[in-house]
Amino acid sequence: MSAKYTRPEVLAPAGTLEKLKVAFDYGADAVFIGGQAYGLRSRAGNFSFEEMAEGVAYAEAHQGKLYVAANMVTHERNEQGAGEWFRHLRDIGVHAVIVSDPALIAICAAEAPGLPIHLSTQASATNYETLEFWKKLGLERVVLAREVSMEELAEIRRHTDIQIEAFVHGAMCIGYSGRCVLSNYMSLRDANRGGCSQSCRWRYELFDMPFGQERRSVKGEVPEPFSMSAVDMSMIEHIPDMIKNGVNSLKIEGRMKSIHYVSTVTMVYKTAVNAYLESPAEFEAIKPALVDELWKVAQRELDTGFYYGTPDENKQLFGARRKIPEYKFVGEVVSYDAAKQEATIRQRNVIKEGDVIEFYGPGFTHSQTKVQNLRLAATGEVIERAPNPMELLLISVAEEVKPGDMIRKNEEGLINLYKENGQAITVRA
Repeated sequence: MSAKYTRPEVLAPAGTLEKLKVAFDYGADAVFIGGQAYGLRSRAGNFSFEEMAEGVAYAEAHQGKLYVAANMVTHERNEQGAGEWFRHLRDIGVHAVIVSDPALIAICAAEAPGLPIHLSTQASATNYETLEFWKKLGLERVVLAREVSMEELAEIRRHTDIQIEAFVHGAMCIGYSGRCVLSNYMSLRDANRGGCSQSCRWRYELFDMPFGQERRSVKGEVPEPFSMSAVDMSMIEHIPDMIKNGVNSLKIEGRMKSIHYVSTVTMVYKTAVNAYLESPAEFEAIKPALVDELWKVAQRELDTGFYYGTPDENKQLFGARRKIPEYKFVGEVVSYDAAKQEATIRQRNVIKEGDVIEFYGPGFTHSQTKVQNLRLAATGEVIERAPNPMELLLISVAEEVKPGDMIRKNEEGLINLYKENGQAITVRA
């Protein structure tokens, strides 16, 4: 490994304890979660104190760290009880909190000394003077605003030694640094206090609205739906730039995503970091495979956000898709009997006799097989189709697979597409 560069941590999201464990199993160096207060993901399966404690223990068993997002914007009285809450996180052993509101930062620093504070991307840190400001107030790390370019990132690193965290993968909020009020007005759910309804992801029509006359029919209808929704970010091909410019933490977005997403994306970015630090040539050789792997879990198109220029209209989701999802998550391995060459799997989506499936596991391992001798684990009954989620099944597998390996098949399932004229259509594969 080159001694020239610092190894960045791969920081994965987790909306549940199961996803947290999967993230660490698949190579995460750290995981960020939400608690049951002060966060921005009210529907993300937020953690109780007991689950946080279990998460801390699992993280430390894997030489990892656990961070808790407390990045809401507080209105009057929202901050009540925050000091006690932060102290509880500190005493549980949480390794840092991610905060944007200066009031919560002040409360945490004063009332829970010893608990490291990271500045959230919602605070819009876009220059090194800002990073130095927060460093002087005792913060350990700053999560850069997503609007920072690679050129600006390099300049920031040249002028400050505070830890820098930057997003590398996942959904991009259409609002500046994640601050948006569309949801507040359109569904009465406060996006900056945990209730975002993702109004920018809705489909819209544009009409010519006549005024001063009775309206009997819609005129001037534009048939193509449009959206304010951004494509997702993927920086996998540019990991060398992130490392060379001194990013300390590579942040993956997606606390509400599946274990299929968490396992795949975490594994890909950890593999990329390891390969580049071992040898730039090794990274270049494996890069096409890494890109292909990410497309197996992508549900939107992928781009590099603001890193290499301001996104234009081609970085929004409207019109015909330029790439279609091709894989569907169907299960995970529970155990493997080498003598019988038989795997016990927990089903997540429909599996049928004869399906071609792919196993993948930590360390970027892959193997393919055809579903043969499909049976119910409880009774041994031979079946042609398994439609019930979470059911335990048996299948014959010649090549050894390991507990925790994931299973996908080459099938789109239910996806959203668009007709040639731009109109939305939902298709089941």
